[in-house]
Formats: sequence, C-alpha cells, structure tokens
Amino acid sequence: MQALLPPSPNYLTKPALRLPRVAPPRLAVFKCAYRSDSVHFPNSVGSSRADWQSSCAILASNVVSQQPQPPSDKSRTADHVGSVNGHKTSVDLEIVPMEKLSSSSSSPDDKSSSPPPRALTITDLSPAPMHGAQLRVAYQGVPGAYSEAAAGKAYPKCEAIPCDQFEVAFQAVELWIADRAVLPVENSLGGSIHRNYDLLLRHRLHIVGEVQLPVHHCLLALPGVRKEYLNRVISHPQALAQCELTLTKLGLNVVREAVDDTAGAAEFVAANNLRDTAAIASARAAELYGMEILENGIQDDSSNVTRFVMLAREPIIPRTDRPFKTSIVFAHDKGTSVLFKVLSAFAFRNISLTKIESRPHRNRPIRLVSDSNEGTASHFEYLFYVDFEASMAEVRAQNALAEVQEFTSFLRVLGSYPIDMTPWSPSRGGD
Repeated sequence: MQALLPPSPNYLTKPALRLPRVAPPRLAVFKCAYRSDSVHFPNSVGSSRADWQSSCAILASNVVSQQPQPPSDKSRTADHVGSVNGHKTSVDLEIVPMEKLSSSSSSPDDKSSSPPPRALTITDLSPAPMHGAQLRVAYQGVPGAYSEAAAGKAYPKCEAIPCDQFEVAFQAVELWIADRAVLPVENSLGGSIHRNYDLLLRHRLHIVGEVQLPVHHCLLALPGVRKEYLNRVISHPQALAQCELTLTKLGLNVVREAVDDTAGAAEFVAANNLRDTAAIASARAAELYGMEILENGIQDDSSNVTRFVMLAREPIIPRTDRPFKTSIVFAHDKGTSVLFKVLSAFAFRNISLTKIESRPHRNRPIRLVSDSNEGTASHFEYLFYVDFEASMAEVRAQNALAEVQEFTSFLRVLGSYPIDMTPWSPSRGGD
C-alpha cells in the first residue's frame, strides 16, 4: 500500500531509516561477506559459516567435548542429532543431559581420572538472554508507535531507531546499523503479521527473545475538532481491524483508510492540518504530535495484546534455568499430508505447541497432482511456522527436531529464546 506519510522534521525527533532507491556498492559487499564464507567440516557436507555458527551455538550448551565414550546403539538413537537447520550431516554431536555428566563424574580425590579444564570458546563470552543496556534497537514506525514502546520494554536503556518499513529494520541489523530489531508477529485481535513471517525466512537473523505489549488505542484529532466533523479515520491496518466494532458503535460515518503505522497516522494529520481526519494511535502519539484524544480505549477488546520478537545477528545460548520457547519453519515437497507426523513428534514428547502458522511457498505456490478422472489438480505448497515450549538445551527438543527432519524437505530453527513471563493487565490509558 502506498504510504501516506511524508517526512516531517517538525514532529520527528529523528528521521526513520528508509530503503535506498539504488543500493550502494558496499551493500552488496556486506551481504556477500555475511552469506557466502563457506567452511567444511570432516565427514560432513559443506555449509555456510552462518549456518554452522547458528547450529553450534544452539547445541553448544550440551555438547560433550572431553572425549566421550562411544555410545551404544540405543543411546545413539536417543541422543544423536543427524541434521540441523535443514542440512543433513554425518557429524556426530553427542548430546548428553547435564544430570548424566554430574552422576558420572569421578570423586574429588581421584585426580588422575578428572578431565582437564575446558578451553574457553566464543560461546562462553556470549551475553545472557536478559542483556540490553545501551543497544541500538530498530523498530518499524515513527516515535510514538507501539513498536517503539515494545523496544523500550525489551531493552529499557536502548537507543530506539525508527525505520519506515519492516524490511529496513531487518537490514539495519544485518548491516550493523542496529544491534537488535523488535518487530510484531501477532496480535490477539488482528492475528498474525504475515509480512514479518515472510521476512524471517528471507533474512538470516535469529530470534533471541519475545515481548508482549498491551495495546491501548485512542481516537485522535486536532485541537478543537469534534467527532461530527470527521470524514476519514486513518491508521495501521491492524489497528483499524482491532477497533472496527467500536468505530461502528460510535456512529462515525467515515472512510477508514490504512497507512504504514499508527503514530505515523497521527503525525500525518498534524503535519497537514487535516481537520476532517482522525487517527487511531497511542496516547503518547497524541502528546508528541499535539493532538487531542476524542475517545479513549477504542479497541474492541480490553485484553488487546501484540507479541513482538527480538532479532539479532547471532543466536543466544539456550538454557534450562527458565522457560524457553523455540521457533522453527519447515516444508515438505509432498504437501500437507506430513503435518500429522510432524505434530506427533512433539505430542509424544509432551512438548506444547503455542502457535502454528502456514504461509504459501513463494518459490512453488502451485503443485500439480495426477488424477485419473480429472487429469490434474492444483494445490498450494505451504511453509509451516511452529512455536513450541521447550529449550534447544533439552534433549527432548533435540530428539523431536531430529524426528521432524526425517519427514520434511526443509527445516530451519529461527531461534530458541526465553518466554516473556512478565505479568500484564489490560491497559488503562498508557501506551
């Protein structure tokens, strides 16, 4: 949709990052260096350095590096992972639960059998999941957007960087302009933000956390404007969907028009002195752009929550000392018939799924199937996004993904990260 929001230095504290019309030469250099530095391991297929960094980081917390004893056939079946991120490999990663290590260790007096100290690796220097001070965090929108509030909740002391598109926020992290990105993926009323699911697959960023933000919508207009003067209401499509019933109950006979973001709608009305147009945005946006609140809390449900994910260039080390969630995406070249087998891999291990999202396969949207009666039939090919409540540091999660790999033609771990456990209540006029 064509954006209605021209830049307005009178209201923005900093300009939003925008996609360049012509990519500068150094942009290609950054992408090439990040994606194509190949490396090979003994007895394995070649893969990119980014893939192996991701795989090693995800599995590092439970890999035994001090000359493990050859396991029996039974233990290899339980603890052997033969593929990661969609790549089959013959590298043996012996995943051993931490309790097995403690129970098998020698007594303190037996110095001859104790292993030597393990050398530090780069994963030992990785920051903890709850870090975030003084980071540059990209978000989509302008100051006053809900995404800015989510970035502040995820990283309280961060420098928030506004971006005019979701794509720009992804690229800002990839090109080291920002350290993190905080982007919405679903809303309790409006559903999934499909654009960001597609971008998660297109880009090589990792989910390192999530944050849930209560959303409190307000109907904003210029000072002195009354509701009966309005001919149009503008906002983000999700915000319009979340307030659809309330706008009808208010008796507003207005055109509802979608723009890029909520705070940007308020900025646009103020910058152009539109006295016949209202915006749906936050109370903070009203304060920033000098607008009045005509109606407060106009979302159709007071328990309106948007879930955001935090993205980084490198994954975090999964842990077992707090609740973790893992996000994956997979596909199969034989259609959706394999979905039951994939879901059973989690059900048999008592792993709870929190979300399943299907998206059409961009490269193969149609599949032709022979039919003796009708000839051919067209079907969509799908990618499936799944979130489940388990850490990749748990053997049950590793074994589940090893089984999923057997049924799928493509599997990628998007991230294993802490669940947002902060309590929340319906907003009463905050953000």
